Amino acid sequence: MLSTPLASALARRNIHYGWVVVAVTFLSMLVSAGAVGAPGVLLLPLQREFGWDTADISTAMAIRLLLFGLMGPFAAAMINRFGVRRMVLSSLTLVGAGLLASLAMREVWQLIVLWGFVVGFGTGLTAMVLGATIATRWFVARRGLVIGLLTASSATGQLVFMPLLSMLTEAYGWRTAIALLCGLIATAALAMLALMRDRPADLGLAALGEAKDAPPPPPAGSVLPAAFGALRDAAVTRTFWVLFATFFICGASTNGLIQTHLIPLCVDFSVPEVQAAGLLALMGIFDFIGTVGSGWLSDRYDNRWLLFWYYALRGLSLLYLPYSDFTLYGLSVFAVFYGLDWIATVPPTVRLTAERFGRERANLVFGWVFAGHQLGAAAAAFGAGLSRTVLQSYLPAFAIAGALCLVAALLVPMLGRGAGRVKPAAARG
Repeated sequence: MLSTPLASALARRNIHYGWVVVAVTFLSMLVSAGAVGAPGVLLLPLQREFGWDTADISTAMAIRLLLFGLMGPFAAAMINRFGVRRMVLSSLTLVGAGLLASLAMREVWQLIVLWGFVVGFGTGLTAMVLGATIATRWFVARRGLVIGLLTASSATGQLVFMPLLSMLTEAYGWRTAIALLCGLIATAALAMLALMRDRPADLGLAALGEAKDAPPPPPAGSVLPAAFGALRDAAVTRTFWVLFATFFICGASTNGLIQTHLIPLCVDFSVPEVQAAGLLALMGIFDFIGTVGSGWLSDRYDNRWLLFWYYALRGLSLLYLPYSDFTLYGLSVFAVFYGLDWIATVPPTVRLTAERFGRERANLVFGWVFAGHQLGAAAAAFGAGLSRTVLQSYLPAFAIAGALCLVAALLVPMLGRGAGRVKPAAARG
């Protein structure tokens, strides 16, 4: 293991090892983002090769997104119980195996099993709670910035992979694109094995910005009682339900809609597939900027009002899309404004969760909030595909998503300013 000598070498240069953990986590989340986003590029090639309709393929995508979210709270409990490195390696192994087996699929049920259940379960073993766990365990200072960086890894994954996968698919077929993803997953697994440690205390360190004599964390409980106990305590609060509802809308207006259906929508309006994938890459550039910037802002300003503006601007950008006329200029304007807050909502949401529910339970409660995100994503992935099949148009789904974002903006101020930290039931006596 390289972590101990590397931590000592970095300490002599006054560099905290947490930044190495962030880098390894970024790589793992980046590669997983490629696996999660790949269906948006491969939907049309699968239709052409196998004759599957949009609704059939969207069913597999919806299952994948649903499992990715529903596993969130249990993933957080398993990370607390079994450790970050073990769970991430298990996740990467399952995702790689599912993608590798899909190279030989011929029937739509195989797509549903492999890309729906196997990849969905594999990505769900870490989900978005991985970034929240790393940020809250390894950082007190710069926590919002770290959340922004790790959240932006999915934008970077899209930036790197979507155009590349599209070009490979066009030139060599979709199987070549999947094979590339499998190789990158293996690389991320090796880096995780060599460099990841579960907590700063494993290296004799405190979290960045934390006193060295900080009390040790409480022992992790069993997976199911820990996950459901966090839900029981959180569900009695308005804070939880507002965060859950707004994150449901967040998922319905991002992963399930744009990431899965934007390329087919553009093709319906005679935009070439590679150019549409380039549009996603442009969004990725601005999302990276917006999400890292959101992390920086969340360390300094009221996170409720940040969320208000993020949801409002996203809703307006989605409502603008049909009026872009799908020209290069119109789509570029959409990509910039939508991209700036694609997942900029995550850093303020994680910070609000940690503030209201406590540092050690933040990843568990955020896991349940993120389950709402993926329920929304799954509903949008299936609903938009159904809209295309039944109504011959994706536009109704995009209009509904835009209106829902405006509803989310109005919900956020209901969080209130003065609510304190929620104590576990046992602590309340």
